[in-house]
Amino acid sequence: MVVGRWMLSAVFVSVSACSTARLMATRGHDPRFITEEEIIASSGTTAYEVIQSLRPNFLTYRGETSFDKRTSRPYPNVYVDDQEYGPIAVLHSIPASDLSSVRLYRSGEATTKFGNGNLGGVIAIVTRH
Repeated sequence: MVVGRWMLSAVFVSVSACSTARLMATRGHDPRFITEEEIIASSGTTAYEVIQSLRPNFLTYRGETSFDKRTSRPYPNVYVDDQEYGPIAVLHSIPASDLSSVRLYRSGEATTKFGNGNLGGVIAIVTRH
């Protein structure tokens, strides 16, 4: 009886998780990706304002990445068209009209894709060509 209830709970959780992922995919909402359609629909005039309104978690403090506070990078670095662009403050200088998409890479995948020095993650911007 106890095993039956446990199995029923496990099946319910599995089905719920799958349907939630499918629902998010059909709505086009990826918590680490901003589409061109979302950018156009937003009211932001700079990359920072767009990100702040659509995915504010991209801009959050990630914690110290080194014991030496002078070398720690707790915020994501910004890359534009796969080229390092600067710290998070440069988002204020990028016009929203230039954006095609924005993606957040967490620490591990940022280091794999962009190299060392990205322990705070990377905000990768693709511009309209």
